[in-house]
Parts: sequence; C-alpha cells; structure tokens
Amino acid sequence: MITLQGITKSFGSLQVLKGIDLTIGKGEVVSIVGPSGAGKTTLLQIMGTLDKADTGTVTIDGVEVNRLGERKLSAFRNLHIGFVFQFHQLLPEFTALENVMIPALIAGTSSKEAEKRAKEMLELLGLADRADHKPNELSGGEKQRVAVTRALINRPSVIFADEPSGSLDTKNKEELHRLFFELRDKLQQTFVIVTHDEGLASLTDRTIHMVDGLIR
Repeated sequence: MITLQGITKSFGSLQVLKGIDLTIGKGEVVSIVGPSGAGKTTLLQIMGTLDKADTGTVTIDGVEVNRLGERKLSAFRNLHIGFVFQFHQLLPEFTALENVMIPALIAGTSSKEAEKRAKEMLELLGLADRADHKPNELSGGEKQRVAVTRALINRPSVIFADEPSGSLDTKNKEELHRLFFELRDKLQQTFVIVTHDEGLASLTDRTIHMVDGLIR
C-alpha cells in the first residue's frame, strides 16, 4: 500500500536520510523508533507528502506522489492521508464537530454530508456527547481522540502519527493506543506511528528501527 524506494534527504551539508527502502501493507500498524536525530520525523513527513525527498520515490495506493504537482498533491493528501500530531492542533474557536468536519469541507463535501459523517465518526470514537464542546472544554485525551476523528473523516488510506501520545498521561495514553488497534480492526485502517513510547512500539504489528538516517 505504501512503498518507498531510495529515499534520501539532506538539509544543507547534513544528510538526514541515507537511502530508505520500505513497504507497508494495508491495515498494518507500524511504529518507527530510534534516537533523536535518526531521521524518523523527516521520513514521516516525506511519506505524508509534507516534505519532498531529494531522491527516491514514494508510492501510496499505486500513486507515485512525488510526481504530482502542488494542486494534485494537496488534493491527494486531503483525501488519502490523515495526520495526528503530538499536540492535537485543533482550532480553538470551533467545536469538536466543526473541527472534524473541516477536512471533509475542504474536499468539497456538502455541509450536510460532512456533518453527518463527522457525527458518525465521533460516535464511533465515543465522543458523541462532546461534539458541541470547544477544545478548551475537553480533556487532553478527548482532544487527541477528536484529532484522530478529524484524521479519519475522509476515510484516508493511511494515518501518519508523530508522537501522538507524547503529551498524554498514562491513562489517556493507553486509551489512545487501544483506539489505534480498534480502528485497524473495525476499518482496516493503516497507521504509521513515530514514537519514543516503548509500550506502544511493542504493540504494533512491526517496528522499524532507525539509526543515523538508515533502517537497521
């Protein structure tokens, strides 16, 4: 479902990625681990089309995304890729429901259909009773669950998560980790997760170890 071939990336004279080959299957939950500076987040951003590799190819769902122009790439990203970050990045002036609806509206979905789909997803994630609450009225765990719901709204091929439980306490962290696997089981959702959390990494289907810009 995702194939990377010969991915390299440098920032000035510093080569961060030194030739990455990787394949990830549909419905797989994969963690990427390694010390700080190993290139994990850079790799995730390139896979997620937020950054471009210097050399190599990224193929998602049969589409070689590095060949797409900016407009087609933005449309592809909106429909096929979801993101969950360490800090939820919800818009404070909007309710949970409105935050979840935004990617669907950007994709051209009608307001009525976007609201219907957002309510269904919030219910699936146990947040139906929090739909009309703004982020400052939600707990840390609820904010991340809303962020996951937002990432799911367009039924993406893959969700990329960068330290998704890094800002949560132990209870909320465990709940979020369980949620990823529930979504994989219910929706056949693919997850690629950069994490320093050994507990989460040990649960995933496969752990990718990175050291000095290479997969070991």
